[in-house]
Amino acid sequence: MKVRRRLSCVGLVTLLALSGCGNDTGPEETGPEEEVANEQPEDVATNEVDMEPAEEEPEVEPLEVAIDIAAALRSDRRLMVEGETNLPEGARLVIVVERELSGVRWQSRTEVQGSRFEAGPFGPGSGLPDGGYSITVNLPEASVQPPAIRERIGGQGEHLTGPLVRTSRHGLGQVASYSRRYLIGTEPRRTTDEVEVLGVE
Repeated sequence: MKVRRRLSCVGLVTLLALSGCGNDTGPEETGPEEEVANEQPEDVATNEVDMEPAEEEPEVEPLEVAIDIAAALRSDRRLMVEGETNLPEGARLVIVVERELSGVRWQSRTEVQGSRFEAGPFGPGSGLPDGGYSITVNLPEASVQPPAIRERIGGQGEHLTGPLVRTSRHGLGQVASYSRRYLIGTEPRRTTDEVEVLGVE
């Protein structure tokens, strides 16, 4: 009987020891595995960043804007405007003709085709009265230009340079503008400004 009790006690102690060891070793064995599992994505992410170098944007050559215009007065005394420019093909332009005396304006939208553009006729049906006029060619903000034009001039027009370039009044980047004065009439007033006299063709 004593032997059986001793064996039972020894067996019970052994079971307790084994179960205790199992509980003690459990967390120790799983802990490092969890740490390794947690560390793996960090290593992978780091490797991915190292393997993929940051893409550099290609440098775009600055575009020094050049615009020149010529105007012609039709037989109905309305104005036609044409011009040349180095702006990209398809660039959208706004042509504005303003009578200096009254501030009345006429405007037309056009696009660059083969380095040229044209617009008109400008003026009322009765024709333009004698006097001074200014013709302005505007390259509007990049936000209203086609994607190919935005790529060339920059999303904010930052690639535009030259004396014709200025900051947009609306804070939407750089734009370009060119103006020229004309006098219409057989006896235009005297002026010291650089101005071209137009007669009916």
